[in-house]
Amino acid sequence: MTPQSMTTLALFDLDHTLLDGDGDDLWCRFLLRHGLVDAGMQNQNEQMGADYRAGRVSVEAFSDFYASLLAGRTPAEWAPWQARFVAEEIRHRLPEAARALVTSHRAAGHVLVLTTASNSVIAERSAAELGFTNWLSTELELVNGVFTGQVRGLPNMREGKLHRMHAWLVEQDLPPSALAGAWFYSDSINDLPLLSSVGHPVAVNPDVMLRQHAAANGWRVLDVLGKIAA
Repeated sequence: MTPQSMTTLALFDLDHTLLDGDGDDLWCRFLLRHGLVDAGMQNQNEQMGADYRAGRVSVEAFSDFYASLLAGRTPAEWAPWQARFVAEEIRHRLPEAARALVTSHRAAGHVLVLTTASNSVIAERSAAELGFTNWLSTELELVNGVFTGQVRGLPNMREGKLHRMHAWLVEQDLPPSALAGAWFYSDSINDLPLLSSVGHPVAVNPDVMLRQHAAANGWRVLDVLGKIAA
């Protein structure tokens, strides 16, 4: 893909933005339901979700917890469970309005990038379901082909999401200034670093802190995808 064809970027968060729900939470509940992780993970998952929404969980604690759920199995062993997860939990949670928003940017010739704090096992199938060929997520460590339960590299969260986007731009032979004309849709105050770096930040179903920040800075707000709030 040539730089000339990448003149406008449309960036999308996943959880509570395009997905009606939180992929990490849904994945953990899915694993619990099928007996793939210890039942004690339920309380930890609920607390992690609450801390994330409040913006008080550390990037390391969040990423490490969800990475730990995959430890001890290979990508091939997880693959059928990924497929079931999409079928049972993800597909029906991607509303037509979300798909239409993505399609509208694709039709405009924009280059689409899904960028999520969720790990790659969750993000890979969700990105494919929405037709994204470019996607960034938190990567997982493999040793001898087995997930260790650790994160590999910089988690794609908060400032890391901005750093990872800059690295992606370099890979695509695009300058950092490409973000000046980019769109970014997100629901979370955790995405403030990247939201503040694009030319067209849009708060989608925003949490309380992001709603306040958006109002103070004159950002567009989507309370229902496709309908811009005043």
